[in-house]
Amino acid sequence: MTPGFAEPMLGAQSSFRAMLHALSHPGRIVELPDAPQATAPLGPAMGALALALCDADTPLWHDGGAAVTDWLRFHTGAPLTEAHAARFLLASGAPPALAGLALGSDEAPQDGATLLLQVTALEPVDGWRLSGPGIESSTSLRVSGAPPGFVAERAALAALFPRGLDIMLCAGRHIVGLPRTTIIRDAR
Repeated sequence: MTPGFAEPMLGAQSSFRAMLHALSHPGRIVELPDAPQATAPLGPAMGALALALCDADTPLWHDGGAAVTDWLRFHTGAPLTEAHAARFLLASGAPPALAGLALGSDEAPQDGATLLLQVTALEPVDGWRLSGPGIESSTSLRVSGAPPGFVAERAALAALFPRGLDIMLCAGRHIVGLPRTTIIRDAR
């Protein structure tokens, strides 16, 4: 089994702060230099966020197989659940249908899930056009390895605001935050 953070408290704090920075500045690529090598197929950034966010009180879903289950159980103690009931979802492949995930309610939008989606690469060049709170006018982001139809599926959730889900794109040791308020247009 691969280890978690070399310094668990410092690693979790650093990763959590990086995630907050990424969510405050949607589309900005943020590095997690202390991310541990997680058990495959989870990449370092996804593993670091899982270690920072999950514990015995946060139901989680993942698509990584038995070795990932063992790794997450050992390092976080997080209970596994079905995708629709998860607070955090770790998708190393195509995620479950976004509309079927926990989206919160109008009275409690904070009950919406957070999806950690592993992609191949993140580059600050043309691909997606992002706009919304935290972005001065718009910004560009090329996401390699996103599931087909992801942008349209996520756009369909916009009408449900304030309900929705927050998404963290993970590629190697890098993350990009996509809060539910971010508008994504595929510019290709």
